[in-house]
Amino acid sequence: MNRRMVVGGVIAAGILAGAGVAVAGGGFDVGLRRDAGLRSQSEDLFGVGKPLVESSTAAVDKATAVADPTKLVTLAKGLKARVVSTTAGTRTDQMAFWPNSDKPTYLISCNEEGPTRAGVQRISIATGVAETIVTGTNSCDGIRRTAWGTIIFSEESGTTGQTYELIDPMGTTGVALDRTTGAFSGGTGAANLVRRTALGRLSFEGHGLLPNGVMYYGDENRPGTGTPGGAYFKFVPTTPYAGTAPVTSLAASPLASGSVFGLQLGKRTPADSGQGTQTGRGQWLKVCSDGTATPCAANVDLRAATVSLKLNGYYRPEDLEVDPWALAQGNVKVCGNNTGNEFADHNWGETICISDGTLATSLAGSAVPEVQFFVVGSADMAMTDNIAPQYGSNGRWLMAEDSDIAFNEVSKNNDMFLCLADGADVDDQSDGCVKVASLNDRGTAIHPEGAEWTGPIFTNDGEHLFVSVQHNVTSMTDPVSASDVADHGVILEITGWKVRGDDKDGHGDNEG
Repeated sequence: MNRRMVVGGVIAAGILAGAGVAVAGGGFDVGLRRDAGLRSQSEDLFGVGKPLVESSTAAVDKATAVADPTKLVTLAKGLKARVVSTTAGTRTDQMAFWPNSDKPTYLISCNEEGPTRAGVQRISIATGVAETIVTGTNSCDGIRRTAWGTIIFSEESGTTGQTYELIDPMGTTGVALDRTTGAFSGGTGAANLVRRTALGRLSFEGHGLLPNGVMYYGDENRPGTGTPGGAYFKFVPTTPYAGTAPVTSLAASPLASGSVFGLQLGKRTPADSGQGTQTGRGQWLKVCSDGTATPCAANVDLRAATVSLKLNGYYRPEDLEVDPWALAQGNVKVCGNNTGNEFADHNWGETICISDGTLATSLAGSAVPEVQFFVVGSADMAMTDNIAPQYGSNGRWLMAEDSDIAFNEVSKNNDMFLCLADGADVDDQSDGCVKVASLNDRGTAIHPEGAEWTGPIFTNDGEHLFVSVQHNVTSMTDPVSASDVADHGVILEITGWKVRGDDKDGHGDNEG
């Protein structure tokens, strides 16, 4: 009998059919047959031609990569790369589209370097020219365009990490941030920027930002000597955004004031929180209200609150995104990656999703969150960092890997994977992933870190992916030194993705 199974909402006929894969001792390896089936039906399921079976192990030399930066990547069949910019910051990380996600003309990007380097840049998609909006940030990483027409950006900088908000990114250039005071000065448009102390302090990266101003975010912290690791938090604005037009002043942003809540899982009394409780239902514990003396003042140290409130810790929470398909149904779900500590410990990392009721109930601190695994890592998908929904598709997510190449015992470069939604099967996890891209920059004695994929972001039609190839070989000199960080960041546009026509209906509009 030719069995049929549901995969990611798609009926895939006979995905396990065809030639079996023999294993030692006779019989067949069902897992290998599943993987082969996903690859053989990749165009129907993932919208790409033949995916990659193996990761690249190449170490392209600097001269070759400078002459043609597309040589830095190996792509699945049917995908093509073009160079957008080679003058952005060498550690360009997350990016946001401007002025919209349908036909953007600029990328507003974070550069994950120190205060003396460019922090936030404006990059022309047509010309590749990068202009510096802000300097002074430390490890600028997360960035989003908001539903109310501003840009938020944040620092992955331990307990001093902050989030900032920018209005009019096209009219703001060369402004300097004083991280001690939070003041902006110099350049053009310094008054267009503000530090958002209501969100508290931690090592920011992902922003699961809803259209009403509710925001979910994690602390990029590892467990150390018994500490819990990075917790997840939720910001609920005092005045939610309910408009349709961009705000005209920073004071009108919903991020100006609000309350912060920390995630604690476990519904028993007392709650079974802490080690051993990483999934399931729980509650949001109030941390503070902006501007009040109790229980804490604004700009609170949220890493300290993780310990005092006994919040659940994860191994280095990284990027976090709103699930656009849930949001289209009026529901709230955010999905993000915890990197783990892959090749040193074989702690391969994971993708989790936090469900939090409806868009209306997200404004209540009493909403009941639930965490479930979406993708569990492996030696092949060792340390996923950035995550991006493929807008316009039927629920696919892109995972970008940031592996410790210098300690990589299985000799693979960093990859990108495309993962299906969870279908009608009995579990809550993705129905499968395939490898769609691999870097050809393994690193050398003078460039041991190798390159990583960062900041992938799809346009609303799901057909254009913009991604940074961070700290790649084109920015390296011989010998490597502190003065080596010239602006040779490489940003690529990858096309050739196919999306299902029945899902190109505006579901999951990118970033408001």
